[in-house]
Amino acid sequence: MTKSMTGYGRAQTDTEERSVLVELKSVNHRYFELTTRVPRQYSFLEEKIKSYLQNRIARGKVECCITIEEKCAGAVDVQVNHPLAKAYISALNELADTYGIRNDITTASLTRFNDVFTVHKAEADEDAIWEAVEPTLAEATDHFVAMRETEGEKLKEDICSKADNILEMVEFIEKRSPETVREYNEKLKGRIRDLLGDAKVDEQRLLTEAAIYADKVAVDEETVRLHSHISQLKAMFDDEGPIGRKMDFLVQEINREANTIGSKASDLEITSRVLSIKGEVEKIREQVQNIE
Repeated sequence: MTKSMTGYGRAQTDTEERSVLVELKSVNHRYFELTTRVPRQYSFLEEKIKSYLQNRIARGKVECCITIEEKCAGAVDVQVNHPLAKAYISALNELADTYGIRNDITTASLTRFNDVFTVHKAEADEDAIWEAVEPTLAEATDHFVAMRETEGEKLKEDICSKADNILEMVEFIEKRSPETVREYNEKLKGRIRDLLGDAKVDEQRLLTEAAIYADKVAVDEETVRLHSHISQLKAMFDDEGPIGRKMDFLVQEINREANTIGSKASDLEITSRVLSIKGEVEKIREQVQNIE
């Protein structure tokens, strides 16, 4: 299924032990590029996250943000620096005795001295943390991919519509091109008659000139290739896996054929259609840049 490279997905899981929130968002990029934001103590998750997402996302600049809130008190250990606390109490008593002020030392007052208490977070159980994060990451990725697929279908419809417009103009060119040769032949005969009057016209020479002109303006090969390219472009939407880069190359080929027809054309109607084709090609190119 066609996927856009822009998307967003979010999922949250709450258990008795912890709360896990995962958010994914992406923008266009030529390759897969991942930025992860996880709490420092869970940095070991980064490689696992990258490995998981690489299997589900082929292209795009992806940002993955994970928030983990531990609910279990055992995850945190607060230790008291007793020698330091004793020294603070001794110093405060000395101040009270020396200056005759009220000694109002309380346990709460000691908390003002940050270095009295040391907070240690328990070593994370990496396997347990990943087991908690993985299903939440999977759910967020499901939402993310679903949004990409929805946007991809819209891109597919738009590109196919523009491709059909191109085919209509190509068919016009195919019909119009032989007419330009006939019109050139008639104009050539008219000019020669104007110059020679009733003198005999060399019909063979006229046929030769017409043949040279017809060969010069012939666009059969280009229009056949355009039909083929458009057919391939549409068929790519049924391919499995990323198609954006292949489409981008094919769009360049379509543009090249249109340029060749334009360089051969000496007819205003054909030139007008070529310009319209190039306009549609440019619009398709912009949309292809959004496809994974």
